Amino acid sequence: MTTIGTPLSPAATKVMLLGSGELGKEVLIALQRLGVETIAVDRYEHAPGQQVAHHARTITMSDPAQLKALIEAERPHLVVPEIEAIATPMLQELEAAGVVRVIPTARAARLTMDREGIRRLAAETLGLPTSPYKFCDSLDALQAAIDAGIGYPCIVKPVMSSSGKGQSKIDGPADVKKAWDYAMSGGRVGPGRIIVEGFIDFDYEITQLTVRALGADGQIQTHFCDPIGHVQVSGDYVESWQPHPMTVTALAESRRIAQAVTDNLGMGHDGQPSGLGLFGVELFVKGDQVWFSEVSPRPHDTGMVTMITQWQNEFELHARAILGLPVDTALKSPGASAVIYGGVEAKGIVFDGVDEALRVPNSEIRLFGKPESFTKRRMGVALVHDADVDVARTQAKLAASKVRPRKA
Repeated sequence: MTTIGTPLSPAATKVMLLGSGELGKEVLIALQRLGVETIAVDRYEHAPGQQVAHHARTITMSDPAQLKALIEAERPHLVVPEIEAIATPMLQELEAAGVVRVIPTARAARLTMDREGIRRLAAETLGLPTSPYKFCDSLDALQAAIDAGIGYPCIVKPVMSSSGKGQSKIDGPADVKKAWDYAMSGGRVGPGRIIVEGFIDFDYEITQLTVRALGADGQIQTHFCDPIGHVQVSGDYVESWQPHPMTVTALAESRRIAQAVTDNLGMGHDGQPSGLGLFGVELFVKGDQVWFSEVSPRPHDTGMVTMITQWQNEFELHARAILGLPVDTALKSPGASAVIYGGVEAKGIVFDGVDEALRVPNSEIRLFGKPESFTKRRMGVALVHDADVDVARTQAKLAASKVRPRKA
C-alpha cells in the first residue's frame, strides 16, 4: 500500500528533481496532483520547474559537495535526476548509505549520464545490436577510428551532452576537424571524450517509452507505450508523432531491446530489481531490423506528444511509477508535436500569435516559461490530435509556426 502525506506538513512525501526544465516542470505538476511536496533544483534561477514547485533551489549539480549538502538539508524521500550533468558518484554514495532513494537507481543515473557507459552496457554487456562505434580522446584518435573501419559517413557526439549539442555528421575528411571542434564546444562538462558512430541506413527512428511500475502483487512489471516517431535535426528533436507504424516483428524486437536495457538499469546497488519509472529508449529501424541508439532514465523530449495522445502522459506515468502507483499506457488519440523555437537572443521575450495557433483544429500549446531565449532554444511545443497521424503532423507544424517569439 502506498501512503502519500500532505505537502508542507511533517508527514509530507517529498520529491526532489535535479534539473527543472520543461520536462521536469511537467513531472512536478504530475507529482503535485498526487499530493507530493516538490523541490525543483537547477543551475539557474527561475527555471521552468522552479516556477511551479513548492521549493526552488539553485546550485551547481555537478559539484558533489553542493549536491550532498542540499540533499542532506532537504531530506527528500526520492531524488529524480532530469538531466545528465549531475555528480552521480555522490548520488551512488548517498543511496548506498540509505540517505535517499534515487530514481530509477543511482547506478542507472551514473551509467546513462554519458554515452560511453550506456553504449558499452548495451553492446558489450547485453549484446544488443548497435551501430559500430569507437570512443576517442583526440582529433588524431578520431581520424584513426574512421580510417580503421568506422568509415564515412559517420556521426560524432560528445560522451555527455543533450538536445543534440556538439553532434554532427562527417561526410568526408574535410569535415573531421570541424566535427571534433564542435563536439568539444558542445559537451555538458567541457572538452573531453567523444563517440564516433558508423552511419546506419535506417528507414526511421522511434522512441519506445518503457515504464517499470509495481503490479498489484508488489512485483515490478514492464509496460510499453505505442511507438513514437520523430524527426531530429543535428541531434535535436523538432517534431514527433504517435503511434508510428511498424511491422509486428520490428515492434516486438524494439520492445525486447527496450526491456533488456531497462531491466538492467533497474538493478539497484544491491543487485535487486528495484528501479521504477519511465525510460525513453531510442531505436533505429530498417524493415524488421532494430538497433539500440540511446536511453534516458526519465521522460523524453519526443514524448511530449503524449500530452495529447495518451490518457496518462509520460510525465504522469513517471510520477505514478516512482510513487509505486498503477499505470495505464493506453493511447487516447493519434497525434503529433512540433517544437516552437526562440528565434531571438533575448531575456524575457513575448509570444505573438498564440491565439492564431490555438485556432488550428484540435490544437494545444505549451509555452515553457524559460527566462532567456536563444535562436534555437526550445521555448514551447504545439500539440495536435487527429485520427490521421499525417494530418496531425501537418497541423502541429502549422500551429507551431503561428507562435512568433520576439523581444519585449
